[in-house]
Amino acid sequence: MDPKLTEVSQLFERFKAACTRDDLSTSTNMLSQLKVLLTGFRSLPPLFENTPNSTQELIIARDIYEHAVLLSVKNGDQDAFERDFFQLKPYYTDAGSHLAPSPQEYMILGLNLLRLLVQNRIAEFHTELELLSPAALENPCVKHAVELEQSFMEGAYNRVLSAKQNVPCKTFDYFMDLLAKTVRDEIAGCSEKAYDYLSISDARQMLLFSSDNELLEYIKEGHLEWEIKNGTVVFQKANESAPCKEIPSLQLINQTLSYARELERIV
Repeated sequence: MDPKLTEVSQLFERFKAACTRDDLSTSTNMLSQLKVLLTGFRSLPPLFENTPNSTQELIIARDIYEHAVLLSVKNGDQDAFERDFFQLKPYYTDAGSHLAPSPQEYMILGLNLLRLLVQNRIAEFHTELELLSPAALENPCVKHAVELEQSFMEGAYNRVLSAKQNVPCKTFDYFMDLLAKTVRDEIAGCSEKAYDYLSISDARQMLLFSSDNELLEYIKEGHLEWEIKNGTVVFQKANESAPCKEIPSLQLINQTLSYARELERIV
């Protein structure tokens, strides 16, 4: 084996062992070293040179970037996830026809869709979806993300929150927790506008918590201006007496008429 490839392989094995131990600091440092070493392989994107060890180099580079994506989830680093995913993507697309399929591919594609949903980047979510193969769309990891997006867009927040109980793999938990918080914040915002108060029991059910303590922790951690009085959650209404800004209607009408006259003159 090529000495450079041997060096990368040995370091990669130590990197995987550190990831298994959840030694995140060591894993992150080793990952940086691996990325530097990969720059010495001319068979990798964007060059794709046909070197004697090109297939082995492509496979190990793909494995490294897959582990990098999963490490970013463990670190809770969405920026690193995005960077590593886009470095990994050419191995699924441009180099996909030269390599055997990766067993991690569909899970990582599903994770990326879930990340876009959590970040409310719905247009990008659908763009990524359009690029997926029929086989990918039928995979449980991808289907899970698609069904979540549909529930989210329909406002079926109970389905979104309950979906955490049926994740296709444990790695999804990080993004599911973030999505659950987003959904609960949406429900909380609607609740305080729709009600003056609710019983703790009703508020717990509405926010889909399993215990009163979880509800109380959410109120405390969310810095919500809600009060607990005699077993009731009292919502603090927005100051309805705050003056509303007047719309300068006459000015808008004059501007619109001016634009219309200019358009007529042009035509």
